[in-house]
Amino acid sequence: MSEVSSRDLLAKLVSFPTVSRDSNLALIHFIRDYLAGFGVESELFLNAEGSKASLYATIGPTDRGGVALSGHTDVVPVDGQAWTVDPFVLSERDGRLHGRGTADMKGYLASVLAAVPRFVSRKLVWPVHLAFSYDEEVGCQGVRPMLGELAQRAVKPRLCLIGEPTEMKPVLGHKGKLAMRCQVKGAACHSAYAPYGVNAIEYAARLISRLGDIGARLADPALHDARFDPPYSTVQTGVIQGGRALNIVPAECTFDFEVRALPGFDAETVAQELGDYATRDLVPRMQAVQADTGIEMQSLSAYPGLATEADSEAAKLLALLSGSTAFGTVAYGTEGGLYHLIGIPTVVCGPGSMDQGHKPDEFVTVDQLARCDAMLARLADLLMNPPVVA
Repeated sequence: MSEVSSRDLLAKLVSFPTVSRDSNLALIHFIRDYLAGFGVESELFLNAEGSKASLYATIGPTDRGGVALSGHTDVVPVDGQAWTVDPFVLSERDGRLHGRGTADMKGYLASVLAAVPRFVSRKLVWPVHLAFSYDEEVGCQGVRPMLGELAQRAVKPRLCLIGEPTEMKPVLGHKGKLAMRCQVKGAACHSAYAPYGVNAIEYAARLISRLGDIGARLADPALHDARFDPPYSTVQTGVIQGGRALNIVPAECTFDFEVRALPGFDAETVAQELGDYATRDLVPRMQAVQADTGIEMQSLSAYPGLATEADSEAAKLLALLSGSTAFGTVAYGTEGGLYHLIGIPTVVCGPGSMDQGHKPDEFVTVDQLARCDAMLARLADLLMNPPVVA
């Protein structure tokens, strides 16, 4: 198979509408067949329904670790967004390549695939692994089965480079996230007899107020980490639903909240504190009025933060690839913390900016894509005589 440019590959990848709610198999099968054209075998990790898959492939020696190039294949929806171009047809305007996923993060995947002929043609001392996941946009779900399998193998990647959009700046960290749903079951009655009911909205308000108190404590300057913006762990309530009519004491109220946690802070402690407050102070008051009332909480999604050390092997490699030691952090999450949990140090660097991600007319610049191509070319050369991954 002949070489294909990253731009042409990006056009193909964008044409697959891999919104997280839909299947990504057509795209995964395209990548599998593309790699097979260069003699590279792929391993697929299907979800339980068989409708989605992650892909894992190795180029080079299989008896040693090497570097994983990781990215997700799913994109966010375009529903309700005012696009001026077809989101699933790549278009160029003023040096910008527009289409859903161009920045987040099919631009990086296209560069990785364009580099495959170079990796294949080199006599690599250390291998390169391609690790492409699904359902990253809905809680980093799809990468977990693949990582679970890799964790059990005698040989797994030594380092990982995730290509989320950083404008090609080297990134070593991000916050973790915990998303929770709280359901308050009250007791309805006519509002004229409000004291004889259990107002689910009012009890939810007490819980939300307690979350505000927790968030205020976490903002204490003593807990700050200046590498992050904002420099502290945050708590916020994003969705609330409840009530049927003003003259009915509401019997149900549900709200969702999230914790964006600095690396090293356990976000579960926020949920535990809220649950303890509910059990100790609120539920007894509710059940004193009506026995079958209560408060329940469930986890919606979670992923850990990432904080790779600046003097680590992974950071040294990233400095060589990016040409910079001005390491930073990003506000959004990645799959990096999950790689770290199975012993694979991870860094982040990729084309585009998250300022364009998830928005209408999303784009990556031609220059950013070219810079990513150049970075991966440097990686191919380094893996022939690796200075920091040996």
